[in-house]
Amino acid sequence: MNALELPTPLVTTDWLAERLGDDRLVVVDASVLSVSTAAGSRWLSGLDDYLIGGHVPGAVFADHLEEFSDPEGRFGFTRPTLARIARAARELGIDDDVSVVVYDSSLGHWAARLWWLLSAAGFPRIAVLDGGLSRWQAEGRPIDTGFQLPREAGTLTLARIDGFWADLDEVQRIVDGESDAALVCALSASEFRGETGTRSRRGHIPGSVNIPLGSIVDRETRTQLDGQALAERVAPATAGGAPRIVVYCGGGIAAAGTALALRRAGHPDVAVYDGSLDEWAADPELPLITVA
Repeated sequence: MNALELPTPLVTTDWLAERLGDDRLVVVDASVLSVSTAAGSRWLSGLDDYLIGGHVPGAVFADHLEEFSDPEGRFGFTRPTLARIARAARELGIDDDVSVVVYDSSLGHWAARLWWLLSAAGFPRIAVLDGGLSRWQAEGRPIDTGFQLPREAGTLTLARIDGFWADLDEVQRIVDGESDAALVCALSASEFRGETGTRSRRGHIPGSVNIPLGSIVDRETRTQLDGQALAERVAPATAGGAPRIVVYCGGGIAAAGTALALRRAGHPDVAVYDGSLDEWAADPELPLITVA
């Protein structure tokens, strides 16, 4: 069976609608919800919304909170092992013969996180649906409810690719001037400045520039900026000429959205700092900058 080729890491709703039902395609809903409680906001699986509110016809559901995270990780959404990624992906019907289109019901960052996980694991054919579920519904396209049984997966060959991830040691070397790379914070401007945030220590890692996830998304259509508009928005990341860009946020989710945008803008050496500020801010010896 010939593989279904994806035109870019971002596909349109038109492209997907024309190919729904193709045996070579697996569509994945990767939504996660933020809910407010008396104890503060927390993450909630998007499964109920997928089942009851509806999903793209034929889409299966990917669980970021459990299956595509390391349950033993110190922080939420710690990236899982290669073996765990392979098992979770095969349970969705993903194997060497299919291409994958992933979406979410937010700004695309949950979809981008799954794109990043699978791409870093060597899976070659995955794209994010531009505009996600919101655009799909706004265009009046069909929605299914209930559970979608995944296809039976065959062999899935994964092998970790270097360069996709940065760790605490690398970020420390960048801050200390021992590594030539740019640091990008994908959080909102107010969190970057240290005015808001839920961690006990606020602010940003020294030397960072701010490219919020929301700034690379058209808020009305939920589609990603492209062309010159995208190039101008991500320009601060390359202003210093560093060959490598490391993107972080709170827990490595929004960072995946901004990191994917940087790759789409033509920057090949982009990494996500998986621990992000959840890890950095937890160490009182590591510096954080606030802007009055």
